[in-house]
Formats: sequence, structure tokens, C-alpha cells
Amino acid sequence: MGGEKDLYDLLIIGGGIVGAGAARDAAMRGLSVCLVEQRDLAFGTSSRSSKLVHGGLRYLEMGEFSLVFEAVSERRVLMEIAPHLVLPLGFLFPVYKGSRRGVFTINIGMWLYDGLSLFRSPKIHRNLSTEDALLEEPALRPTDLKGAPLYYDCSTDDARLTLENALDAAQHGADVLTWTKVIAIHRDGTGKATGVRVLDQISGEERDIRARSLLNATGPWTDQTRRLAGIEQQILRPTKGVHVVVRAERLPIKNAVVCFHPEDGRVLFAVPWQDRVYIGTTDTDERGDPAAVCATAGDVRYLLDAGNHYFPDAKLQPADILSTWAGLRPLINPGDGAGAASSVSREHEILVDASGMITIAGGKLTTYRKMAGEIVDRAVALLRITGGRDLKDLKDAHTARHPLPGAVGWPEDDDRARVEKAILEIFPDGDQKIDADTARLFCNTYGTRGSDVARLMAADQSAASRLLPDRPERMAQVDFAVTRELARRLSDVMIRRTQLYFRDPDQGLGAVPAIAARMARLLGWSEERTGTEIADYRAEVALSRSWKDT
Repeated sequence: MGGEKDLYDLLIIGGGIVGAGAARDAAMRGLSVCLVEQRDLAFGTSSRSSKLVHGGLRYLEMGEFSLVFEAVSERRVLMEIAPHLVLPLGFLFPVYKGSRRGVFTINIGMWLYDGLSLFRSPKIHRNLSTEDALLEEPALRPTDLKGAPLYYDCSTDDARLTLENALDAAQHGADVLTWTKVIAIHRDGTGKATGVRVLDQISGEERDIRARSLLNATGPWTDQTRRLAGIEQQILRPTKGVHVVVRAERLPIKNAVVCFHPEDGRVLFAVPWQDRVYIGTTDTDERGDPAAVCATAGDVRYLLDAGNHYFPDAKLQPADILSTWAGLRPLINPGDGAGAASSVSREHEILVDASGMITIAGGKLTTYRKMAGEIVDRAVALLRITGGRDLKDLKDAHTARHPLPGAVGWPEDDDRARVEKAILEIFPDGDQKIDADTARLFCNTYGTRGSDVARLMAADQSAASRLLPDRPERMAQVDFAVTRELARRLSDVMIRRTQLYFRDPDQGLGAVPAIAARMARLLGWSEERTGTEIADYRAEVALSRSWKDT
């Protein structure tokens, strides 16, 4: 299971973006760190977001200027430390006759948005006339269109951003344990938390891990984790966000389009995603099991109604949906029980309970690094009070300047073509193992580490085989996921390492036998275990399609 130390300075429960970011921050400071995640890294909210790094333009209307300023500042940092994963993206904001805000008012908001970023957005916004807006996005509904500001934020691969934070934490000495569930929190005679009992959910092994401080970064599982420490108070108001994926040819857009739902006026987006487009998100209260949350028929209808309202010629139907994803936002309950789910603040809070366990909840994907730094600051402060360890040797983390693994050696001029060329040059002239589409995929997925994946292909003919005949993914990615990226289960590879679950029309089911066989060889699975992995992945796919039966 890993984790060889007798006593850690910091044990982090939860391998989402905040937990992984905190592990990286703490390990870079010189603390001994263990990160435990009950499933795969980014299994929950951190792989089920809208996959955007953005300031949150709508939060200006809610008066949350500090949140917007923090988010746009962090957007710039992430573009520097993860340029392969955080990419500039245009956002078109169509304004129609009868809209609650006119073009002039929205333009003022855009200048404020750019100003809060100190005019360091990927590009400064532009105001497009009706004609220019339709030239930019011809599929947009033209009737009553008054104009459309075009502004810029970023897209990201949320699961891989989480993974690279965890990998960098490990490179700095952290122990990262996946599929390892905390089943008890140990406390001494004074009630102070001293460690945890964990269950390896694959081997069935149980063991104790001791730590001077505990950090609860379990997102929608926050209240459950607090109950293990004897805290019954519930602090979350979880809300469900659903997205649907369609082929790009069914909804041909080149910018993310800001949509206001025709029924309730909620903001959502249609976002280009390479050869796909996704529409989302919903925002409804949800108290179910975070691991089993899924799209319903009502969620799908809601999103398709918005898509067809803004793009009427698309005539999107349920049959157009390739895949869905759903996740819970771990929002702080405001306590009054009133108000729409979408009105709940996205600000985060840090709490310290009677056991000394530190909990963080709320917040946004974009601000994860700041949140991680704040919670490690709190842990260090408590460690100084409780003693037991000389902290004079701690260093500054410099997480804003140190690149994530895939950005090490990234061209200073952000020339992605140069990275793709370096991948192609691994193969001798005339070698047909790789093509430009695969090189581009490796660059966009792994950054400069794409060359490491390509070398696996160059060394092993079987690693060069395609996972599916009409897609660029290769078997080398499975090898890399298992040997270098902490993948322990078939679902880890299918959903969060290759994303075939989302992108393939059959959600990767056609590739499952070959991938499972490859993982069985690498991990020593029995025939029975291999069958279990396949069945479990099929169950994941069935859950994502269950909306068809509701």
C-alpha cells in the first residue's frame, strides 16, 4: 500500500483537487505527507466540473468581487504552471431583445472583469455586432440578437490537473494512496486526532496510519468524514451539476457560449471540447450518495432545452447524447435554508473541530491552489502550537512558480507545435507507429511527458496499437497510466486517464477487453479479477446512461 513512515506531519483525507494541491504544497514545504483517497484521484467533484478555469463572470452580479479577483489571479498562475492543461478559450455572451442586461451594461461588466484581472486576461474582451456575432458563431439563434461581447477565460482537464498535483506531491516525497478508505479516526485520551484506520479496497488489507495533524478535503463526503471524528453537525449544502456530451458536428461552435436557460434564467454553457461539445451545468439540491449521483431524464431535458433555445437549427435530441457526467458541489450551507441552489456562495471555509482535524469545504476549481495553501498554513500553525516536531527547517512552497510535471521544459513561447514535433521525432523516418493526431493528443494530455508515452510506443509494437480503430488513443497510454500515473482499476484508465468514457460513442466498451487484458498482465490480475473489473466498468457506463430509463 505504500506509506512507509511511522508518523506523518500531515495526513490528508481526499484526493480531489484541493487534497492533491495541499499534498503538493505541504510536501514542497518539507512536511512529511500522506494522501489517502477512497477511490481514484479526482473520482468525485474534481473530474465532474465544467472543466473551466475562470473568474466567474456571474459572481460580479452577486457582488462577490473578492472571489472574482482571486479567481482571475489564479487563472493567470495556472496558465503559467500548467500551460498544457489550462488553455485560453473564447466565451461569447449573446444578448437578445428582452435580456435582463443590455449590451451596454454587460460591456461595463466586461471592463470590470478585465480590470479585476489587472488586464491580464488571455485576451481583452471585444464587443461584437449582431452581424459579427453570427459570423463568429453561425449556429447561434439570430432572431432578436442585439450583439455579443466576446471575452476570454480558460478550459482545462480537471481530472488531469488533479493527477499532476498528486504526482508532483509524490515527487516531493508525499505518499499517495488511492483506493484506500478511511474507516476510523483514532483519538487519544484528550480527544485529539492521532491518525486513521484505513482499508485498501482492492486487497482488503487494513492498517493504521499515524499523523500529527489531519486534513479533511473530502468534498461532498465532508460531513461523513467529520462524523468519523465525532462531529455530527452538517455543514454542506451539496448541489448537483450535470453535463451532456454531443458530437461537434451536431453543435458546431468554436467558442464557449454563455446561455441563460429559457425557463429559469440560470447561467450555463455550451463548450467546444475538441471533436465534442458539452452543455452544462444544472444546479439543484442533492442529498444522495456522492458516488452514485447521475443525470436524470429531467436533467437531460433541461440541458437540451437550453441548447435548442440558443441553437434552434441543431434540433438536439436525446439520441444525440454520447455521454453524461454528474457531480456534487460541496457548498457551505448558509444556514437559513432559503434561496435557490445556484445562489449559494462558492466561497470556501476552513474549520477546526474539537479533535484538531482541519476541514475545508466550498470553493472553486480555479482557486484550488490558494485554498490548498491556506489549509496547509492552518496545519502548520496548529503543529507549532501542539509541538512534537521542529518546524524550523520548513521552506516556502513556491507552488505558483514551480511547473506541474507536464509543464517542465514547456516552450516559453507556448509553442505547442514544438512539443508535438518532439513527440514525432522520437520515431525514425518512415515509422508508421504514430500520426499527427496521436502526437497532438499526447501533447494536450501529458504536456512534455507525452514524449515518455511515445517512447513506450517506439520500444514496443503492441504499445503502439490503437485502443479503438477510429480514435488516436494508444495502448501505451494504458501502460503509462498503470506504471506512472497511479491507475489501479480499469475505470481509472477508461474514465480519468484516457476519457474514452466521455468521448467515444460507445463510451469505450469496444476497447475494454483489450485494455483489461493489458492491465491484467501489468498488475497480475487473475481471470476472476479481470472479469470483475470489466463488470464494474460496465456498471459505471450503465449509471451514466440511466437517465434513459427515468
